Amino acid sequence: MKHTSILLILLFSIHSLFAQESVYKLSSPNGKIELKFNLVADGTPVYSIDFNGAQVIGQSGLGIRLSDANFTQGLKIESVSTIKSVQDDYQLISGKRKQCSYLGNEQTVRFLNSMKEPIDMIFRVSDDGVAFRYFLPEKSTETRKIVEENSSFRLTTGSKIYMSPCPDVYMGWCNSQPSYEDYYFQGEEIGKPSPYSAGWVFPALFKKDNTWILLTETGLDGTYCGARLQQLSENGNYKIRFPQEGERTSPLAPLFPESKTPWLTPWRIIVISDGLKTLMESTLETDLAIPAKEADYSFVKPGRASWSWIMKKDESITYPVQKEYIDWSAAMKWEYCLIDVDWDTTIGYEKIKELADYAAAKGVGLLLWYNSAGSWNSVAYHPKDRLLFKLNREAEFKRISEMGIRGIKVDFFGGDGQSMMKYYNDILQDALKYKLMVNFHGATYPKGWQRSYPNLVTMEAVRGFENVTFDQKWADLEANHCCMLPFTRNVFSPMDFTPVNLTEVPGLQRKTSSAFELALSVVFQSGIQHWAESPEGMAKVPEYIREYMSSVPTHWDDTRFIDGFPGKYVVLARKSGNTWYVAGINGENSEKNISFTVPFISGNSNVTLYTDGDTNRSFSKSDIKIKKGGKINLKIKPAGGFVLKIE
Repeated sequence: MKHTSILLILLFSIHSLFAQESVYKLSSPNGKIELKFNLVADGTPVYSIDFNGAQVIGQSGLGIRLSDANFTQGLKIESVSTIKSVQDDYQLISGKRKQCSYLGNEQTVRFLNSMKEPIDMIFRVSDDGVAFRYFLPEKSTETRKIVEENSSFRLTTGSKIYMSPCPDVYMGWCNSQPSYEDYYFQGEEIGKPSPYSAGWVFPALFKKDNTWILLTETGLDGTYCGARLQQLSENGNYKIRFPQEGERTSPLAPLFPESKTPWLTPWRIIVISDGLKTLMESTLETDLAIPAKEADYSFVKPGRASWSWIMKKDESITYPVQKEYIDWSAAMKWEYCLIDVDWDTTIGYEKIKELADYAAAKGVGLLLWYNSAGSWNSVAYHPKDRLLFKLNREAEFKRISEMGIRGIKVDFFGGDGQSMMKYYNDILQDALKYKLMVNFHGATYPKGWQRSYPNLVTMEAVRGFENVTFDQKWADLEANHCCMLPFTRNVFSPMDFTPVNLTEVPGLQRKTSSAFELALSVVFQSGIQHWAESPEGMAKVPEYIREYMSSVPTHWDDTRFIDGFPGKYVVLARKSGNTWYVAGINGENSEKNISFTVPFISGNSNVTLYTDGDTNRSFSKSDIKIKKGGKINLKIKPAGGFVLKIE
């Protein structure tokens, strides 16, 4: 009997050992992506990913470490759920496409740490990528704090990076960094250190042979900090990095994640694409975002806006100039006019109310600028003291809503700490209550919030056109930079680049052609597009260009990737109603010959081509014939562009 007991114990121990070392596999619906996850010898959870039978993410870390518990090693598997199919169909008011669908396979693994505390790791695999997140299921009465996330992404040898570094906190003008406004390193080897200790921002793009991988996050609700990738990546292993000290709303406000439990963390997303088409047409960031709550969103109207500051700066924020820009919006059939910095003193609330009434009578809505108000930067622009605290914020939103203001632009945030993430969420929630659309500048990137809060119409988080107006060295880089953004920053989320300067920038030489600038109206996606032009500049372009700018949409029913390569060129097709717009830009200094088909059009479509004329400041317009399935052959001039309007 004694020997039998010993044998049973031995067999159970062997079974437990093999169970802990078992490799679990979860595949995408089409079977091309396979996620593998298991525990290694010391109880550390790891995962890897195969794509089309080849490894694209090597053994990478999982888990989180709290101030009072460790879920990164010494774990044991308690249970593994059955695989279930997850499907979600939803609509976006503005974005890459109106109707979105998600289909993936999900599996949850419950681990126990050395203190017998549970953590769930939730894995999802869809045809366009992998996602995972953590869940602490036990209920707590006290706040718990995460001090480290062990999630990492090990890229395979030979991979190339297409990533933007994150400046360190308090860098830049008036200590306004980090604000996701740097250029991209393109085509360099994995492992290159970021020039800043803050690391690399999301979305981060990698290439290995013909496989593209994009890393990002989604689903932040204010109980977690924003994340990025660490500065150093030994052997191509990029680990999650939390924000730096100072990236919070006050010295005592939360920096790293803290919350009571149960507690669900954001999704870590790995988009995987054979070539660029799957990546460029994916909606994975919003697919996994927190769905919007039931509410009245009828006030959210995507559109186009005039904006005096981009060309005329601070001196233009006066009553007469803003009235002129309202008239210009009305004449161009644009929906909005943005009034920028210091309006509370240079114009004043009473006169802003007059302008709002005047604009409304012409079918134009006003948008007002605000400083985010914190001590984290020394920017003097105002109003600066209205939004940080809830009582003040609600009083301000109530006041301007009753004045007829349609939306706000909030600038100069202080990074990615948890309290800053909560501040974003709080602004969006309170703005919804008072039916105000929101645009964040000097900010992080949207992280799926455009689905969670449909009143978020756009965010900056990009070195946009205003920088072109500041320095010739930045104007010189515009063409290449614009050809990076559709593959990275703007691949999922709305981006307020403030595009389309058709004439000249005061005191500088714009290096892109006017047709290149015109094409940005389609290439870049934003719920509200703030055009980088003036009434005087628009008066100089041909009438057919003004007609185009009066009708080009800013919200789309569908988006298709046609051709391109990050930093070199891009051709995208976007559909609005019964009209397709196909636009392309050339980021290089040599002429580019491109050939493509547009199989989604019928054989009797009316096609108008807008492209460069004899000079890079002139246009050409022509009507062309395209047979269904027929090829289109075009030459794009250096730093040039085109738009095909297909009706």
